[in-house]
Amino acid sequence: MEAAVVRAVLRSIIPYLLQLIKENRELISSNYDKIDDLSKNLRLLNKFMVKYTEDHYKDDILMGLAEEIRMRVYEVEDVLETYIVEESLYKKKNFVRKAVGSIKHLSDLKSIGKTIQELSKRVDQTRSDNRSCVPVLIEGVKINNAISKDNQLEGYPEADRIIGFEDAADDVLKLLAVKSEAEEQSTSEAAQQSESKLKVVSIHGMLGLGKTTLANKILTDQNTEYEFLTRILVSVTKKYEKKEVLLSILRSLKISISDQNMSEADLVNKVRDGLKYRYLVVVDDVWEGEHWDNLKGAFPDNNNGSRVIITTREVRVAKYVSPKCEPYQLRFMKPEEAEELLRMKVFEENKCPEELKPIERLILEKCDGLPLAIVVTGGILKANPKDANWWKDVLDEVPPLVDKKRVERIDRYIRLSYDKLHHEVKPCFLYLGVFPENLEIQVWKVLQLWIAEGFIPQHETASLERMAEQYFGELVDRNLLIVGKRTLSGKIKTCRIHDTLRDFCKKTAKVEDLFQAIHKNTNPSSSRRLCCINAQFSEYILGGQPADKVRSFLSFGQDDTKYNEDPSSSIFKPFKLLRVFDISSIYINFHGRFPTKLPNLVLLKFIAINFNLKNLPKSMSSLRNLEALIVHTTEPTLDIQADIWMMTKLRLLHTNTTASLPKCHDQSSSSEYLQTLSTISSHSLTKEVFERTKKLKKLGISGSLGTLVKTNGDSDLFECLCRLSSLENLRLHSDESKLLALPQPDKFPKNLKRLSLHKTGLEWNNHMPILGGLQSLEVLKLKDKAFVGVEWKTEKGGFRSLKVLFIGDTDLENWEVKADDLPELRWLILKHIKSLEQMPSDFEHMKNLERIDLERTNRWLVKSAKDIQKSRPQIKLSVYPPEK
Repeated sequence: MEAAVVRAVLRSIIPYLLQLIKENRELISSNYDKIDDLSKNLRLLNKFMVKYTEDHYKDDILMGLAEEIRMRVYEVEDVLETYIVEESLYKKKNFVRKAVGSIKHLSDLKSIGKTIQELSKRVDQTRSDNRSCVPVLIEGVKINNAISKDNQLEGYPEADRIIGFEDAADDVLKLLAVKSEAEEQSTSEAAQQSESKLKVVSIHGMLGLGKTTLANKILTDQNTEYEFLTRILVSVTKKYEKKEVLLSILRSLKISISDQNMSEADLVNKVRDGLKYRYLVVVDDVWEGEHWDNLKGAFPDNNNGSRVIITTREVRVAKYVSPKCEPYQLRFMKPEEAEELLRMKVFEENKCPEELKPIERLILEKCDGLPLAIVVTGGILKANPKDANWWKDVLDEVPPLVDKKRVERIDRYIRLSYDKLHHEVKPCFLYLGVFPENLEIQVWKVLQLWIAEGFIPQHETASLERMAEQYFGELVDRNLLIVGKRTLSGKIKTCRIHDTLRDFCKKTAKVEDLFQAIHKNTNPSSSRRLCCINAQFSEYILGGQPADKVRSFLSFGQDDTKYNEDPSSSIFKPFKLLRVFDISSIYINFHGRFPTKLPNLVLLKFIAINFNLKNLPKSMSSLRNLEALIVHTTEPTLDIQADIWMMTKLRLLHTNTTASLPKCHDQSSSSEYLQTLSTISSHSLTKEVFERTKKLKKLGISGSLGTLVKTNGDSDLFECLCRLSSLENLRLHSDESKLLALPQPDKFPKNLKRLSLHKTGLEWNNHMPILGGLQSLEVLKLKDKAFVGVEWKTEKGGFRSLKVLFIGDTDLENWEVKADDLPELRWLILKHIKSLEQMPSDFEHMKNLERIDLERTNRWLVKSAKDIQKSRPQIKLSVYPPEK
C-alpha cells in the first residue's frame, strides 16, 4: 500500500478509533481496565503516521513498520466495532447477554491491546535507533489551512469551455450531413432523400486524444441542437455489457425500467420505441466490431435523417462499423490550440507571463499535442501558476511522449499529477473509481460519502462540508475531474471522471486496498469497501459472500433496478459492521414490511435506500451514528417515527416525498450538525424543531402552506425561519392550498440566496415587491403556477442581487420591466409559458444578461427573443424544442 494512502487512511482510522473509545468508554471499560493504555498507544501510532511522509516511504524499516501498523489498526477496529455492536444489540434486546460471545471479544480485545502496546514500543525504539531517517513533517504541496471564503464548488465556468477542434467538429458535421438552413434549401430533393437514411460515422484516435470531448462538442453544437430533437451519449467500454448500455440509453430518454428481469430483446424494443424522433446518438469507446453488431439493432432507421457517431481507439473497428463512410481520424492539437488549452487550465485565460513562456513552450513540446497530457500537466502547474522554479521542476518531471510508448507514458502523466496531490486528497481521488464510467456524479453525494468514509479531517475553523468542498475544488483545479452540470447559480452540481483517470483510480485503489469492485466470480471477503453495478447486486447478495469485514457497500446503475426482498432474510444481515450503504439506484420491494435487520447496523453513518414503505419505524432510532439519511419511496408520504433527535451526528436528511418528523421531546438534543432537511411536511416544522436545527443551510417544505401565512403577512413559520442565520436555500412546495400572502422581507432568513416556490398561487404585483426586497437573493425559481395573473410590472429598486430568474407554467401575458430593475440578472429561463408573446424590450439593455432559455413557449415570444439577440449577439439564446 502506497505511503501517502497508508498515512491518509490511518490518519482517519486512528482518530476514529480514539473517538469510538471515548464515546463507548463506559461500555468497554466495564470489561477492559487497560483502555487508557490502548488509547495512549494508538495516539503514539497516530503521531508516527502523521510524520510519515512520501519522502521516507522507500526506507525498508519504516515501510515495513507502517504496513504492520495498518494491519494491527484494522484488527483493533474489527474487534472494537464487533464488541460495541454486539454489546449494543444485547442491551437493545433487553435480556441476559450471552457469556460466550462476551468472553471471546474480551479476550480478543486484551490480545489486540497487548499487540498494540508492543507495536508502539517498537515505533518508539525505531525512532530512537534511526534518527537519521525519522520522518519530519514535510508536506510538499499543501492545502492551505486558511479556508478560502470563495465557494469551492463554483470553480471557473469559462474553464468548462471546450477548446480547439473547431475544424474537426466541422468535418464531422459534414460527414453527418448536418447543414445550415441555407444549405438545406439549396440541396436537391434526391440528395435530401439520400441523407434521410440512418447514417453511422466513426471517429478514431489514440487514448487521451479527445474523442469524447469532440463528440460532446458536436452534441452541443447549435446546428446539431436544431437538427436533432434527441441527442444522447452512451459509453460501451472494454467490459461491454449490452444490458447496461441499453439501460443507459433508456435513462437518457427518461424511460424508467423497473423490471430487473426484462430481457435484452425487450430492452432493445423499448430503445427503438424511444428513438422515434430524429436522433443523434454517440456510442462512445467501442472496443470491438462485434460490440457494435450486438447493439446496432437498437437504432431504428426511421427515414428521418437520424445519425450515430461511434468513437473508438482502433482504426480496424472504425472501418468495420462504418464501411460506407471513411472513418474520421482525430488529429493531435495544433500548437496554438495546445497553448490556449494549457493557459486556460492554468491561468483561466489565454495569457501567460512573459518570463514563463520559454518554459511553457518546452512543456508543450513534451506534451506533443495530446489533450489529456496538457490538461493533467496544467493541473499540476496551477498549484503555483506564476512560480518559475515550480514550472522548471514540472518540466523536469514531465515525461516526453515517444510515438511507440505514448499509451504507457500517459500513465506516468497521471501518476505525476497524483503524486503532487496533498496526501489527504489522494484517497478522495481514488475513491471516485467506485462510480461507473460516464456516470454523472452528484457532487453533494461525493462530499457526504467522503465525510462518512472518514477521509475529511476535522478543522479548527471549518466544517467537514467546507473541507470536503476544498478537496473537491483541488481535484477540479488539477483537472482530475470533468465538470458536468452546474446549478442555476453556477455551483458545480455534477461531475465526471475521464475513463483513463478512472482506470488509474481503480487500479491504484486495488493495489492499495482502498476498495474493490465486485465482478462475477470475485471473492471480496478481505475487502473493507466494495462497489458494484446493479447487474451484480443480486448475484452478490444471493451468493452469500462473507461480508463481516465490509464497512462500505455501494451499488450504482444507469436506471432503477428492481429487487424483491423478503424482510425475514434481509439483505442487511451480512453487513454487521457496515458504515456506508448506498443502494439508492436499486428499488427494493419489501412487500410493505420494514427490514428487521436494518436497525441492527448501529455503526451506519451514510445510508441511501429506495423502497416502497410508508414509514421509518421507531426501531431506526438505534442508528445514533448516522450522518446522512437519504430515503426514496414510491409512497406519496413518509412518516418518520424514528427519533432523529437522538441521531445527534445527523448532517443531512433527504427524502423524495413529503416526510413528517417525530415530535421533539423536552429531553431531545439539539442537532448541532444538521444542515439539510428536505422535503419536510409543513405541519412538522414546529418552534421546537427550529430551536434544535439552528445550523440549517438548506430546507425544503411541502404541504398545506395556505394556513402558514395570514392575510396580513403574519406567520409563526417565518418568525422561526428568520432566525436561521445560516439558511441559504429555501424551497416551498404547496399542495392545492394557495399562499394568501408573504411576510415582509425582514421575516425571511437574512442570508437567503436561493428561493424556489411551487404551486403557491401568489399575485405578481402584490407579492413580487416583497421578494424584490430580499437583499441576498441570487436565484429565484417560480414553478407550477407559483405566481398567477396576466400582468407583472417590476418595481424599481428591487432584486439588487438577483442573477438567475426561472419562471415556469404561468398565465402571465404582459411583463413590463426596466433595465435597471434587474441590474445583476445574468440568466433568464422561461418554460411552459403559452400566453406571454413579447419579451420586455429592455432586456436588450441589461448589461449583465448572458443567456435566455425558452422551453415550450410560443413562436412570437421566440421571435422577440431573437430580436433582442440580434442587437446583443453576446447573449446566448436556447430554444426547445428546436425550430424547423
